[in-house]
Amino acid sequence: MLLRKKTIRWISLLMACIFMFIGNTAIVKADDFNFEAKAAILVENSTGEIIYEKNAHDKLPIASITKIMTLLLIMEALEQGKISLEDRVRVSEHASSMGGSQVYLAVGEEFNVEDLVKSIAIASANDASVAMAELIYGTEEMFVKNMNKRAQELGMKNTHFKDCTGLTDEGHYSTAYDIAIMSRELLKHEDIHKWLSIWIDHIRDGEFELVNTNRLVKFYEGCDGIKTGTTSAAKSCVAATAKKNSMRLIAVILGAPNSSARFKEATALLDYGFANYSTVRVVEKGDMLKRIKVLNSTMDHIDIKAQDDINLLINKGEEDSITKEIILPETLTAPIDKDTEIGNVIIKKGDKEIKRIDIICPQKIERAKFRDFFKKILSRWSSHKH
Repeated sequence: MLLRKKTIRWISLLMACIFMFIGNTAIVKADDFNFEAKAAILVENSTGEIIYEKNAHDKLPIASITKIMTLLLIMEALEQGKISLEDRVRVSEHASSMGGSQVYLAVGEEFNVEDLVKSIAIASANDASVAMAELIYGTEEMFVKNMNKRAQELGMKNTHFKDCTGLTDEGHYSTAYDIAIMSRELLKHEDIHKWLSIWIDHIRDGEFELVNTNRLVKFYEGCDGIKTGTTSAAKSCVAATAKKNSMRLIAVILGAPNSSARFKEATALLDYGFANYSTVRVVEKGDMLKRIKVLNSTMDHIDIKAQDDINLLINKGEEDSITKEIILPETLTAPIDKDTEIGNVIIKKGDKEIKRIDIICPQKIERAKFRDFFKKILSRWSSHKH
């Protein structure tokens, strides 16, 4: 799944149609910022459009940025009902042995899931990460296997995990681009923000203080995540997100020389994005696009509605120049093969077309058989009779 490609689904009462588009927003050149970081990227969250990139596909160690994927698997397990926030977790010897950032879990100590999630999201706790990995998949090794599987499903082609913490440097890597992908996926889980956005909290009945490793949560307006990371190999890293008005940005900084530099450069990217860009809602979820009559089928018509919002990233000041035109036929005639294009959404800036979204049938629509026509005739005759 590419950041510059977004698949948008529209669902009707009887069938669904899929729209796909490729953005064409100009990318800021790497040398426009004098960054010390080895790699960086700035992405608008709802569209996936890249605003800025520097060495975005270079494979680099990522330290605790790894925990974005750890948190993603935890959130998915929660939503699937595999675990609950109230579940009790007994700390294993392996989890307790973790070094680096930690909350000093003792072997045999018990915590509920929510306290461990807070410890990961706020304090980047390695021991809590391993304890949660063991809860969900039995062992850290099995959890890491599923981290890599999920990365492949998301299209993170240049990422490989060897642990759930980021403590391993050799053979454990990702890219700024891939981190933006998994960040976008994590941010789909709205509940994660209530932990990522906390500056200070406590566990152990208030006896142990958790302080967020991401100082932008406190010092950058609208920032509510995501993760920092630091090792001698990875240097200083951060994946930060902030929302102002209706636009959310994600900035990733990898390999900055120190903590101050990573926050300074992430701040510069966010400031640039909010100062120069905005998003326009082109289509609202639930919008009725058109009722189309269907011929030679058991269907009489299709009500095509928008299942999701569609946003467009534009330069500030261009909002009033954006228009859309929906082109769909009055009728469709069965049979219709899967992936047949049946129409378009055309987005224009002034008189210039800037995006064309194909409307594609995701399923084969069979031609009605003779008995279907006969049943329809009988049904109509019966309704007229009564």
